[in-house]
This record gives sequence, C-alpha cells and structure tokens, in this order.
Amino acid sequence: MTSSHPHDEHGRHGEHADRMPPGKAVEVADGVFAYIQPDGSWWINNTAFLVGRRGVVSIDSCATERRTREYLAAIRAVSDRPIRALVNTHHHGDHTNGNSLLAPAAVIGHEAMREALIATGLPNAAYGAVWGEVPWGELELEPPFVTFPDRITLHVDDLRCEVVNAGTPAHTVSDSYAWLPEHELLISGDLLFNGGTPFLLMGSLAGAIEVLEQRIKPLGARIVVPGHGAVCGPEVIDDVLAYLRHVQAVARQGREAGLTPLEAAREFGPGEFEDLLDAERLVGNLHRAYAELDGAARGAQIDLFAALGDMVAYNGGKPLRCLA
Repeated sequence: MTSSHPHDEHGRHGEHADRMPPGKAVEVADGVFAYIQPDGSWWINNTAFLVGRRGVVSIDSCATERRTREYLAAIRAVSDRPIRALVNTHHHGDHTNGNSLLAPAAVIGHEAMREALIATGLPNAAYGAVWGEVPWGELELEPPFVTFPDRITLHVDDLRCEVVNAGTPAHTVSDSYAWLPEHELLISGDLLFNGGTPFLLMGSLAGAIEVLEQRIKPLGARIVVPGHGAVCGPEVIDDVLAYLRHVQAVARQGREAGLTPLEAAREFGPGEFEDLLDAERLVGNLHRAYAELDGAARGAQIDLFAALGDMVAYNGGKPLRCLA
C-alpha cells in the first residue's frame, strides 16, 4: 500500500461537511441503557447509564457540550431521578469533556486516570491541525474527585456494577471497564471498538493484548457495550485481538526493513482491516509498537505530536475525519 491509496474512497477521511446525528438510548438489560452515537469515529463515543429507583449512574460523558446535552436529554427521557455518579473509563476527552455538565454527580475514576486527565486538559488550538474545526462548545475540566486504586463497586438498587482497572496500560495508561455480572454485560470503554480501528498510541499494544486475553475474555460476557460502535457480543474481543496482532506483525516487518512507522503503514497497510473506520490510527499504533520493540515500558512517553502528524500525512495531509 502506498501513499496514493484512496483513503477518501468511502468518504471516511478528511471531511467535515455534516455532523453526525444524536445518539440513541437502547435498553440492553433491565434498567441498563447503552447510549450509542453513530458512527463511532473520531470523538463520537458511546456511554451507558444505569437507572434505579433513587438515581442514575452514568458511565462516561461525551466529547462536546452539544453531544453531552443530547446524552442528558436521553437520560431524562427514561428517568427524572438525579444522576448520582459518573464513572470515567479513561481520560480521553470524548469520554470526559462533558463531565461538568452532569453536576452534581460524583465523578469517579482510577487514580492514574485522574492524573492523566488533569495533565491532558481540554481541547486546545493544536487539535485543529489534526481534526479541523470541531464545535466543542462551553466545557469545563472536571476530573474525578473520587478515585480508586484497583476496583470499586456501585450499587443501583439491587444491581451490582463492578468497575475494574485494567491493571496495565492498554488503550491508555489507565483504563477501567464496568462489569455487570447479573446480566453478563460488559461496558468496555475503549478497550474494545466495534467497526472502528483500535487506538493504542497513548497506551500499550502488548498491554492491550494481555488485558483482552487475560481479563476481558475470561469474564464470559454475553453483551458488550464497546467504547465506539454498535452493541455486540463477545466476538468483538477476537476481532480486536486479530487487529492488534496485525499491528504487531507490521511493526516487526517494518522494523526489519528499516522503515519508519509511516513508511511501514504505507507499505503494508491495514490489510484485511481496511474497512474499519479511521484507518490512519495504524500509524499511531505503529509508533507505539515500535517503541515497545525498542524496549520502552508500557505506556511510556513517546512523541505524540510526531505520531499525530504522521497520521495526518497518511491521510493525504488533510485533517482527520471528525464529525462530532
């Protein structure tokens, strides 16, 4: 695959013409709702909320003011009870930018996730060079003020929601997932993408594989609410693992051939995963994979701006497609 590959072939990249429509709340188990935002590409995430007699628990917020207010409206269409708690699965802005709009809910997250969110902050002018103009709206940084070191359990009436840290860098330096054992239901955050390209630039390729193989698969989930894409079954775990192993293979081939991550992505491409949204993430994933091949620790700091710049270059020099 070369740089002349038509990444705009399916209208997926470099366009900002129309924003995607609001998400939709889908009841995936008794009192458990997945809020699914089409099409699940850059900055268009999924959330979930659990409804009880005395209140609501939200899993994540959304990327923009408008999208978070639409999410709140979807909650209000189901329940008029207060939102008592907001759990963040990781620090990325598509899952946290709207936190303050759910006030006065108690914001809960892993200790390292809080640190990462404070260090990252809200979107700034530099984001425009990567994603173009995004209508972020009026946002206020709201990191967790309740933190946990490994796991925490929330109770919504009789429903048990176990929030568990992944234990190693994976999608980010600190990911958590929500497990509802009564319903065999997993709310994965961005440990899992359905129909979109997984993204490991700020985490660890090796760690992501370990988490999926050793923590997520053994849960025996029957229903999965992924961080992006439609609600699905456990088959999504193997789909993501297959992509991650493809990245590992391309990284080894590229390193052996003396290619940079961008050159390797152009040479070998996404292969059988070319239909996944946001294919340019391969370049960022290769930056992380190369670092690990060179002995970097999982989640170690690497040059994120160089990686994002290479992703834009892979996309023909145009901002990445973001319809949030």
